[in-house]
Amino acid sequence: MAGRRQRRLMNQINVVPYIDVMLVLLVIFMVTAPLLNPGVVELPTIGESSRPPTRPLEVTIRANGNLSYVDRQVSSASRAVSSQELVDVIQTKQEQNPDQPVVISADKAVRYEKVMEVMDLLQKLQVQRVGLMAVPKG
Repeated sequence: MAGRRQRRLMNQINVVPYIDVMLVLLVIFMVTAPLLNPGVVELPTIGESSRPPTRPLEVTIRANGNLSYVDRQVSSASRAVSSQELVDVIQTKQEQNPDQPVVISADKAVRYEKVMEVMDLLQKLQVQRVGLMAVPKG
């Protein structure tokens, strides 16, 4: 046993293989990067961007539950309507412009259920663009 050499503990890491792997990956990325095609951005044409945006049809729900609407393309006067009359108005606007936006504005005292009924009505009429109007604090 006297002739046997004791092994020394190795407490260092050999980093040469890791450097080799990094250099190989670097070469691969440098070769493949010029081969990648950049994404194509489709810019709007003059005809599309010069078209004026459609003004939204504003549906108002009063505190007592009555409905009215304002069509800003025709006039700024508010007209009181029933649910069926509102359906007729929205259907004619949808026939003229399928992308017609509708904005709902409701009084603070209106129950959320009434707002959801109007939103459900708009969904049944397949109105694609529906928004809620709010007054900013300040």
